[in-house]
Amino acid sequence: MAQQPDTVFLKNLLESHRDLFDHILNHPTHNEVQILYTQIDRDENNVPHFKTYSYRLNAGHYFYPASTVKLPTAIFALEKLNELNIKGFTVKSTMITDSAFAGQTKVTKDTSSKNGLPSMENYIKKILLVSDNDAYNRLYEFVGREEVNNKLKKYNLTGTRIICRLAIGDKGESTRHTNPVDFYDGKKLVYHKPPLYDAKDYPMNPENMIQGKGYLDKNDKLVMEPFDFSQNNNYPLVDQQSVLKRLLFPEAFPKEHQSNLTNGQYRFMYHYMSMWPTESKHPTYSPPEYFPAYCKWLFYGGDSSAVINPNIRIFDKIGDSYGYDIDNAYIVDFKNKLEFMLSAVVQSNEDGIYNDNKYEYKTVCLPFMRDLGQVIYQYELKRDKKYQPDLKRFKFSY
Repeated sequence: MAQQPDTVFLKNLLESHRDLFDHILNHPTHNEVQILYTQIDRDENNVPHFKTYSYRLNAGHYFYPASTVKLPTAIFALEKLNELNIKGFTVKSTMITDSAFAGQTKVTKDTSSKNGLPSMENYIKKILLVSDNDAYNRLYEFVGREEVNNKLKKYNLTGTRIICRLAIGDKGESTRHTNPVDFYDGKKLVYHKPPLYDAKDYPMNPENMIQGKGYLDKNDKLVMEPFDFSQNNNYPLVDQQSVLKRLLFPEAFPKEHQSNLTNGQYRFMYHYMSMWPTESKHPTYSPPEYFPAYCKWLFYGGDSSAVINPNIRIFDKIGDSYGYDIDNAYIVDFKNKLEFMLSAVVQSNEDGIYNDNKYEYKTVCLPFMRDLGQVIYQYELKRDKKYQPDLKRFKFSY
């Protein structure tokens, strides 16, 4: 697992496709590009062996991780459920969130679920299908800030901290407080998670935490000072791919470093990670707002008009905010028997102003993601493998 990635291959591959990547190659620093590509070769027993390639990978250079933090939080929520091991307490238990500190909100209903009630199961589905922010916040509140960060440490994700909710302006003291949550089996209370306070700080000092030349404040007033990311979540690309690898290939890790999930929970995660939103019945996501490639950026560029290859499934978690687009993906072609991992981040904020919703996602970031995934896929189609992978554990009926 300690193998240092090759830093030459991806640079050469990008430069051999100047027609696609000229803009990025001419401004790699300006666009904050980092790439991590992992080839997977199976042995005669179908055990995966990994070889990793990187481009401008730098865990000490900050990028805003946005929704990518939702994947480890969802995993930790399932682990907490298993560790509590309480009779009648399952992912389907009704999950009622209360409030106990300024800014906290209650949840007693979930109209997107089959029975109209909130549950861990439905929250995780919503995270994996469409990257729902509220669903992440509720799982973060259940696990608690301190436990989330203790888990990160346990799994040696030393560059990562998850210290706040998303999309509600969670800052300062409110990030330390997490809500009381009650779980019910029918009408019977099976677990009460009390309100928690996390007194710990998680200081990190990567470069690039102060960015740009200005930002819009909470009143939409332009402040001509650089934007400060120092109180936000941090989740470097190398940690992102490590989390995904541990989830998909637990057998590649020592027993003590494997996630504490059941076989059924692994399959549940794989199923909904790889499902197109439009295939889901509960919750339901319909066009035109939602479409198959909605959260699939590497390979499809999140394009509503993308032609979907029926042989390919993408197991991933995306994030986008402050001009950053990130995708952390495992891409499988069942027909051609190929698989690879690809994680990438790219940013475009030409005016240097944050919170103004003027970012070049559609013209710079997403086309780059699409082209990168396609180029790596074409390379993988030609790459010789001694043994073909048996991919049946990743194949589902949707």
